Amino acid sequence: LCNIFRVKLKKFLLLAGGVTFFVALYDYEARTSDDLSFKKGDRFQIINNTEGDWWEARSINTGQKGYIPSNYVAPADSIQAEEWYFGKMGRKDAERLLLLPGNQRGTFLARESETTKGAYSLSIRDWDEVKGDNVKHYKIRKLDNGGYYITTRAQFEALQKLVKHYTEHADGLCYRLTTVCPTVKPQTQGLAKDAWEIPRESLRLELKLGQGCFGEVWMGTWNGTTKVAIKTLKPGTMSPEAFLQEAQIMKKLRHDKLVPLYAVVSEEPIYIVTEFMGKGSLLDFLKEGDGRYLKLPQLVDMAAQIADGMAFIERMNYIHRDLRAANILVADNLVCKIADFGLARLIEDNEYTARQGVSKFPIKWTAPEAALYGRFTIKSDVWSFGILLTELVTKGRVPYPGMVNREVLEQVERGYRMPCPQGCPESLHEMMRHCWKKEPDERPTFEYIQSFLEDYFTATEPQYQPGDNL
Repeated sequence: LCNIFRVKLKKFLLLAGGVTFFVALYDYEARTSDDLSFKKGDRFQIINNTEGDWWEARSINTGQKGYIPSNYVAPADSIQAEEWYFGKMGRKDAERLLLLPGNQRGTFLARESETTKGAYSLSIRDWDEVKGDNVKHYKIRKLDNGGYYITTRAQFEALQKLVKHYTEHADGLCYRLTTVCPTVKPQTQGLAKDAWEIPRESLRLELKLGQGCFGEVWMGTWNGTTKVAIKTLKPGTMSPEAFLQEAQIMKKLRHDKLVPLYAVVSEEPIYIVTEFMGKGSLLDFLKEGDGRYLKLPQLVDMAAQIADGMAFIERMNYIHRDLRAANILVADNLVCKIADFGLARLIEDNEYTARQGVSKFPIKWTAPEAALYGRFTIKSDVWSFGILLTELVTKGRVPYPGMVNREVLEQVERGYRMPCPQGCPESLHEMMRHCWKKEPDERPTFEYIQSFLEDYFTATEPQYQPGDNL
């Protein structure tokens, strides 16, 4: 008996000695026989984390071994494991979450500071008679000895203690911290471990969502477990080899405003498997969906999200080549994500590659230097973004109403630009005109467009509350 006890103790010490336990931040349903299902709060010992996106782990709760998505867990007792900690998140995204319907005054989250390394920001939903619902941001600064403070008169040795303090009383903040901001489960990175090139049989096409010149879009299921969107390409649209090469790049472009590429079927007909976005394309959403009832602030916010995704594409030195409302997808809570980036370059259809005056080519969205001479750059994407802005404010109207493609090309070359759409503020139309400058280099960067749109309604206010006069 003594020996058995000694073996058990040794096993326990091996587990505990220097091993970091991880805790689940969300529930997860296994998708393959190699995955582990788990519930939020379950604990794991990590066996192998060299793969990055999927780790081999042993559940402390059940003793079972299998793969888990690494972005669903955090080291136990770390800041990352706290429900109120949202990690790398920009000021604008924090505001989007906190201002969702149903959140009360005092709803809060903490996040990594965008500007100061090692510091954090506290974002709180507030209300006042002048502004109504709004969000206040406070910088959480770090002391040399490792402590934290918002105001120097109240210092804490740990972030957890700071948060606890302000949940008990406002102590100078705009409001006491009441409830943690609700969060949505993140998308996993890929469908499962080693599920990149997948067999066609693993996909079930269930509901046809749309059809274009080069194929169809379906809602479907992968492996009988996972809801996905599937884009099927007509044979001959592009070379499978070229597609597979480009898909390797597209897979690496990860940003929360880009539709993630999950997997591919690489023989013809090519299938592209992505995240399923419940509200469909932005174009349909504006014309026939709930988008018909949106007001300017929400439309500008959607434009800011698209600019955010495009600013990432700009930083990665990539080009979209086919930016328009039909290639933006919408999820719940007006979240927008960019789809089909980079695909246009691979199309081999003669009617498309001829460009001018051909129905398959999106002339009305394309910068003149790209339509006439094939000079596609991030600056031709900026032109297309200007056109997309008109689609937003006109709820999906076709650009250059009453004009055919050839006419558009000729008129734009002569200097014609679309007039200010009805109900559109002049300052927004001015931004469109900047995007349509004849010289590509004179067009703004997406980084600039993003900041312009994010601060469109709040440019006169300080972004962070001063901590010194609390």
